[in-house]
Amino acid sequence: MDISGLTSIFATSMYGALALIALWGAYCIVVIWMRVAQKRFRNEMQQDAFLEAVEEPLARGDFEEASELCESDPRALPQLAYLAIENREIGYSQVKQLIVERFQRDVLADLDHRISWVNTVIKGAPMVGLLGTVTGMMGAFAKLASAAQVEASQMANDISLALITTALGLVIAIPLTFCLNSINIRIRKMEDLVAVGLTRFLAALREAIANETVHELEEIESHSMAGTE
Repeated sequence: MDISGLTSIFATSMYGALALIALWGAYCIVVIWMRVAQKRFRNEMQQDAFLEAVEEPLARGDFEEASELCESDPRALPQLAYLAIENREIGYSQVKQLIVERFQRDVLADLDHRISWVNTVIKGAPMVGLLGTVTGMMGAFAKLASAAQVEASQMANDISLALITTALGLVIAIPLTFCLNSINIRIRKMEDLVAVGLTRFLAALREAIANETVHELEEIESHSMAGTE
């Protein structure tokens, strides 16, 4: 097989590569979109309603009820609140640091991993398409050089097919760019909403922990006084 045949086969294989790249990029976009939807409240009103429901048992010192309200909710703020309540014994400052680290690791890091793949697809798809175009053009010119007479329509057809791969690469990258920008906006909104919610929840938790500590000290003091009597 001559070089024009080999380059033609290679250029054609780029269609399959671009199809796989497009599917992977679309899959990552869908996963990120669903992940963000799963981890955030739709609006601040919903989040405020949740916080009000949790603050009520915290004000009574009923950590078990507050924990139950958070445990079954898969969204980021309830899960972080559950983690904070369950680890309240380590102290307020360490609890605050713990939930910030967990939010970064369990939520944002997973999203960043998927986003990095989408960015790779956005950058890689046009390059793969360009590689197919260059390879196809090499085959077309190799055919022109080896043949004594080549019809112009045949050359135009070969060049057109080669250029399609670059167009396909751009067709893949451009929509993914818009989708990724939309997702980044949703992620920033989620971060802002979670930050506001955590500030309010941690204030309520801090007060509940302080009340619990005062209550425990009062019990210890009453027991000690009863023992001395």
